[in-house]
Amino acid sequence: MENSGGIQASLSGRYALALFELARDNNQLDSVAQSLAALKRALAESADLRGLTTSPVIGRDTAAKAIAAVAEKMGIDALTRKFLGVLAQGRRLSQLGAAIRAFETLLSNHKGESRAEVVSAHPLAKTQVTALEKALKTRVGRDVAVDLKVDPSILGGLVVKIGSQMIDSSIRTRLNTLAQAMKG
Repeated sequence: MENSGGIQASLSGRYALALFELARDNNQLDSVAQSLAALKRALAESADLRGLTTSPVIGRDTAAKAIAAVAEKMGIDALTRKFLGVLAQGRRLSQLGAAIRAFETLLSNHKGESRAEVVSAHPLAKTQVTALEKALKTRVGRDVAVDLKVDPSILGGLVVKIGSQMIDSSIRTRLNTLAQAMKG
């Protein structure tokens, strides 16, 4: 299997690769992907969950019990729960966000897709996301899985990252460019 982007070079990448291979071998890629997507959303929305995963003062056993309770409440699949337990016992819960991103990359490669990180000033409507995916597919030549993020500081437009390519059509960048041009 090809591991582009040096996934195996990072600690989180090695954890993600192990989870990916187990899920693939047990025909559980979809359920694990859904569970990780739910965890990703929860990490973005819950300061308490972020605190649990990043706090150095929470002990191994406490973290393992807490993350197991969270996973149970969220309805996370069994394989992902075991993965979370391994991270907790190894005091590696801080790697969860990066491991989720690496898993998503591995899954996209497995499906023959590219991944794009899209930052917008406000949430995009489903029709806008569909149109964006279609435009990116035309540009890249294969299906593109889009990770959406909202950053009001870009004022408007989009910032799209696909691999090492970046397309920045944000108003903030355009204003900065204009300001630099005016300075001479």
